[in-house]
Amino acid sequence: MFRAMRRTKQAMSFADSEVVLARNTAGVLAAAGDDGYPYAVPLSYVYADGKIYFHCAKEGHKLDAISRCEKVSFCVIDTDQVVPEEFTTYFRSVIAFGKARVLDDPAEKRAALEALGKRYSPDETPEALAKEIEGSFKQVTMVEITIDHLSGKEAIEFVKQKK
Repeated sequence: MFRAMRRTKQAMSFADSEVVLARNTAGVLAAAGDDGYPYAVPLSYVYADGKIYFHCAKEGHKLDAISRCEKVSFCVIDTDQVVPEEFTTYFRSVIAFGKARVLDDPAEKRAALEALGKRYSPDETPEALAKEIEGSFKQVTMVEITIDHLSGKEAIEFVKQKK
């Protein structure tokens, strides 16, 4: 169903790919856009409980694309170090393929908002986070991506450093 990576020596383990998802805060969502055009949009996210969560407005291109086709991909670039003298970059990235759904259940939505809030404002008090969530709860949409396939790839130089 999903293509095998050509450069298997550079493939990251599932666990290492999860670490990349967990430590980053920005990625690119790709979905089936209007008129057959791919739609890729950068966004903030949180990785929690093996799923990717992001927020958006009540309507717009992302939600239209997801309602048209729940299958999406999500890419995170962890490292992109240009090495001019070697005519290359040392890179590390992951890509998740999965299914996106809007969280309609208030408890699921609240839990996702709490995970997002804790990720982006870890020093805020639980009371401040609850107040922020309550103030925006009706206006915000939360989307969950359930991952069907996750792969990561890194520069061969990083692979060699591990040995």
